[in-house]
Amino acid sequence: MFRGTGTALVTPFAEGRFDEESFRRFIEFQIEGGVEALIVLGTTGEAPSVSEEERTEIISCAVATAAGRVPVIVGTGSNSTNHAVSSSLMAQELGANGVLVVTPYYNKPTQEGLYRHFREVAKAISIPMVIYNVPGRTGCNIHPDTVLRLADLENVAGIKEASGDMAQVDDLIRRVKKVRPEFKVYSGNDDQAFHLVCSGGDGVISVLSNVVPRETSTMIRSALDEDLPAARKAHMKLFPMMKGLFVETNPIPVKCAVARLGYCSQEIRLPLVPLSEKAKDGLDCLMDELGL
Repeated sequence: MFRGTGTALVTPFAEGRFDEESFRRFIEFQIEGGVEALIVLGTTGEAPSVSEEERTEIISCAVATAAGRVPVIVGTGSNSTNHAVSSSLMAQELGANGVLVVTPYYNKPTQEGLYRHFREVAKAISIPMVIYNVPGRTGCNIHPDTVLRLADLENVAGIKEASGDMAQVDDLIRRVKKVRPEFKVYSGNDDQAFHLVCSGGDGVISVLSNVVPRETSTMIRSALDEDLPAARKAHMKLFPMMKGLFVETNPIPVKCAVARLGYCSQEIRLPLVPLSEKAKDGLDCLMDELGL
């Protein structure tokens, strides 16, 4: 797995279909911007609105375009363990370097249920798996004790932590790094990534880097290199954009911003709708401030 910045990529659409040409151009923009990994079909990639046929097209396109230059990690989570297993196997067969598996949503399993869910996915595949904890979306929080149990499984490689609870994150880093130093802890929140890395974490799976890949990856590398003045300065400069990209539900604002940069259309799938005109004005101001 990577250390640094992994971009949670938007998925370009045009006239209701996956826009492969735009996706290839956008991936090149990300790699040229210095990101260390590409995360495909996560929340930011509108995974819930993508068909199985499109999943195959999107994963294949990402793997072919990356061509081994950076790892491609595919979102394969589901609230059905069997579906998460089959999606993870498909991603593996298509050449993914890893999978990102979110905690099951809506059915709200116990901690034992979470452990068994992730264990089943890990047993079925041979590529690394990253757990994704985002209770604000799933209604389900995976506790550090459960993560430590899962860290005993060889191909459970890390966690994307988006609980928003920095005390929980610090507790997890402190405990998991003692027993398995190579276990990766990534921030799932751009506005907490600087702090997580300073606490001993390994980077970020980022929405922000869709828009400013070089600036985001430079900030995170500075923090990893313990150049705290440079990292802090970059964090403060980028902080307004970090917040602005969540003025409405992700990925609505970031899809608009990437479209403003010319890498895709603003087309987004229901039940999400395009960014409101008022929010667009604010986003334009933030992009102007960054020279975009």
